[in-house]
Amino acid sequence: MSRVSADDRVPPDLDQHAAAPENWVEALSTPGPRQDHAMVHLHQLMLRASRHQVRRMRSTLAGVGDDRLEEIANQAADEAMMAVLAKLSTFEGRSRFTTWAYKFAILQSATEVRRFAWQHREVELDDYAQLPAHSLSPAGYAEAADLASAVRNAIDVALTPHQRRVTLALLVNDVPIDVLADRLGTSRNALYKTVHDARTRLRATLIASGHLAAPHPQAGTP
Repeated sequence: MSRVSADDRVPPDLDQHAAAPENWVEALSTPGPRQDHAMVHLHQLMLRASRHQVRRMRSTLAGVGDDRLEEIANQAADEAMMAVLAKLSTFEGRSRFTTWAYKFAILQSATEVRRFAWQHREVELDDYAQLPAHSLSPAGYAEAADLASAVRNAIDVALTPHQRRVTLALLVNDVPIDVLADRLGTSRNALYKTVHDARTRLRATLIASGHLAAPHPQAGTP
């Protein structure tokens, strides 16, 4: 979807300054002048939300000019608008429609910012973080080193190669999950499932090695 302006979307005989629709779902679902007017209002809402979020995350885009930031905001607004239109039937009216739709733009613009920030960065999938040496006593450092070694060993022996790559990227190297999903050609939900399974395996391995305490049984459990 290209950048949309009010002049491009509203017929000449429609008042561009009319109020936003009272029933958004009905207006957006019914072809005609009311739908065109609602689409303009929706895109304006998406763009305001996207610009707000891009400004909030500007520190992650050092050196990026205002024109490029505006492009990112517009791209996010367009994607968010398509997502809202695709999910109109799921709106249950538990909040104002504008509040519901606003969240789509916030999430999409955050995703676009992270993608742009990482577009020229390598995603390390096999590196371990180094154990921090500062602010630890000798005994504390020895304990932390032992735990770190146990975690590394558990990662090596308990996880599948895919679980290991995803876990290191997301939990050790702080790669944004949407960026990793793009690089690996998968979905966020699939990565969440991978991390959940990896955590389960790591916890069981560390409990077995004595580095984590076993969970207490719930009351009434034999």
